[in-house]
Amino acid sequence: MAGMSVLVVGGGGREHALCLGLARSESISDIHCAPGNAGTAEIATNHPFTEVADLIHLAFQLDVDFVVAGPEGPLCEGLADQLANMDIPCFGPVAALARLEGSKLHAKQIMAENNIPTAAFHVLSNGSDINAALDDFEGNPWVVKRDVLAGGKGVVVTESREEAKQFILESIASDGQVLLENFLPGEEASMLVVMDGSGFVCLPASQDHKREFEGDKGRNTGGMGAYAPAPVYTDDVRQKTIERIVKPMHKALASRRVPYRGVLYIGLMIDENNNPNVVEFNVRFGDPECQITIPLIASDLGELLNAAACDKLSTHDLMFHDKHALTVVLAAENYPGSVEKGRLIENIPEPSFESWVNHAGTKIDNSKIVSSGGRVLSCTAIGDSLEEAASKAYDLIAQIKLVGSHYRRDIGHKAL
Repeated sequence: MAGMSVLVVGGGGREHALCLGLARSESISDIHCAPGNAGTAEIATNHPFTEVADLIHLAFQLDVDFVVAGPEGPLCEGLADQLANMDIPCFGPVAALARLEGSKLHAKQIMAENNIPTAAFHVLSNGSDINAALDDFEGNPWVVKRDVLAGGKGVVVTESREEAKQFILESIASDGQVLLENFLPGEEASMLVVMDGSGFVCLPASQDHKREFEGDKGRNTGGMGAYAPAPVYTDDVRQKTIERIVKPMHKALASRRVPYRGVLYIGLMIDENNNPNVVEFNVRFGDPECQITIPLIASDLGELLNAAACDKLSTHDLMFHDKHALTVVLAAENYPGSVEKGRLIENIPEPSFESWVNHAGTKIDNSKIVSSGGRVLSCTAIGDSLEEAASKAYDLIAQIKLVGSHYRRDIGHKAL
C-alpha cells in the first residue's frame, strides 16, 4: 500500500491532527486537505472547498486512493454515498448511518432496538404536555437535546425549569420536535471505536473539558482541552463498554447493506458502580479528542484508516504507544460567544517529537498566521506520565501571543 494519496475533509484541529498522523505514515505519499488551515498547509496541499459536490469533484480530479471525512456535516449530506458511486473508498459512514449523529431520536431508537444502556427520554412536539414531561425528570438537572445537527451547541443541561422549558419551546418552533432526557449522574469519558464490516478496534479512552473556565465553570464550549488515557475508564468499565455497547452496535451497523466504515465516537457516562451509559454517538473523531488519540497510535495511521474504508480492518494489526497525551485549547477573546477574527498569532513554537501545536481556527494572511475561528489552536504533548504531558503542553501555550486569547489552566485536573 506504499504511496497512497489521501484527501482529508475539514479545516479544524481534528483535521490537522489527522494530517500530522498521516504525514508520519509510511503508507502515505500525498496528502490533500479541503479546506484545511494554516497548519495543514505545512504538510498537505490545501484546497478551498467545503461543498459536497466540489469535494467529490476534487477527489476524482486528484485521483486519491481514499478520503477521510473529518466533520459530520458532509457525511450527513451523503459524501460517502457519492464517493462510493465513483469507487473511491471513504473513511466515514454513508448518510443513512451518519443519522446516528444527525438525529438524536434516531440514535435513541437504535439504542433501544439493541438494548444499549442510555438515559430515559421524552420526545416533545406541538401539543405535548411539556410540564408533565419536566415533572417526570424533576429532582435533577434537565437535559434538553435538539434533534438536528447543531455544531455541538444543541444541548442544554440546566437546573432552571424555566430555562429548560424555554429551550424546549424554541427547539420545537425551529425543529418540530425536541428530546428531554433523564439526567445521568457520574463521570464522562469519550470512547473512539474504528469499525467496518469485518470488525472493530477500540482506541484509548479520553476525557475532555467542555466548560470555558477552570473548575468546569462558565459557558459550554466545543472543548477546551482533553487528555488520554482516562483513569476513570478502568479495565472493568472497558469490558462492560465492549460487551454492552460496542459489540451490539457493531453487530447492528456491520449487518447493513452498506456497513459502517469509519470511527464511532461514544460519549459515555460512567456511574458509581462502573456501569457505562451512552450519552451520545458521533460519526467522526471528536475535537479535541482526536488531537490526543492519534499520537498514541504507534502503527501506521494511513493503513488503519484505509483498512476501515475498505472493510479490511480484521486483517489490520493495531499498536499503541505506552504514553499519556494532553492538549490545551487556546481560544479567541469572548469564545464561545462571537469573536473577532484576523488577529495576528505570534511565537508559535517549533514542533518536537513529543510536543507540538495543532492548528484549528487559523489561516495565512499576507504570509502571517492569523485567527479565523473561536478555538484557534491547541498545544499538545505526550509523556511517560500525564503530569509530564501537561507540563510540556502548558510550556508551549505560554509562549504563544494572541491578543485577548484565553485557555484553561486545569486540563487533566480530574486525573492529576
